[in-house]
Amino acid sequence: MQVLQTAWDSLRYGGAMVYPLLVLGVLAVAIILDRAVAYFRCLRLPAALANLVETYGFSWQELEEQLSRLGPANAYGRFLKVIADNRTEPAWWVESRAGDEAGLIEKVLNRGLWLLETVVTAAPLMGLLGTITGMMAAFNVIGTSGLVAPHEVTAGVAQALIATALGLFIALIALFGFNFFSRMQSHALDRMERLGSRLVDHIRLDQESAAADPESPVRRLAPRSK
Repeated sequence: MQVLQTAWDSLRYGGAMVYPLLVLGVLAVAIILDRAVAYFRCLRLPAALANLVETYGFSWQELEEQLSRLGPANAYGRFLKVIADNRTEPAWWVESRAGDEAGLIEKVLNRGLWLLETVVTAAPLMGLLGTITGMMAAFNVIGTSGLVAPHEVTAGVAQALIATALGLFIALIALFGFNFFSRMQSHALDRMERLGSRLVDHIRLDQESAAADPESPVRRLAPRSK
């Protein structure tokens, strides 16, 4: 508790810009924690499911059973389920639906990241503004006082340095968080694209087999033309 009180007393020397900077810091930490929980829930891909999709000639029924265990919040489950549910449709239709679902998933994963990006830009600028006001206060003391009070000059310099350091520290936290989640999102979307391509290839093989064999289960599931 004494350490926190000492830190707070030191930050107060940073002047008025410390308070909006602290708000940005709390906002950045809150978004990072929120995205960490969301990404942990959304981007969990069991190895068994990934191996099944990569297997030639897998069973659609087994795939649906594994997808049902993931739950509706899982991004991989949502994406692969759209393909599995439309497997009796033409391949171009399946790819279109999968692309639409990938776009919706990307919006969910992007939620809040623009705020982190804003903090990365705004925090150093606000720290710089605190630096300028602190140095102006120090120069004002030097220029107007016949006898310069050292503690008044150092107070202005301290305000400048604290605001700058705090702004850079908050920007670094937000930058690391933004880059980490952006990297995770890019990796997840690339993986979805690869797994989706495997499923679409499987659908094409099923449809080619159905065209050659009138008694194929896929042929019987396909909608009849009017």
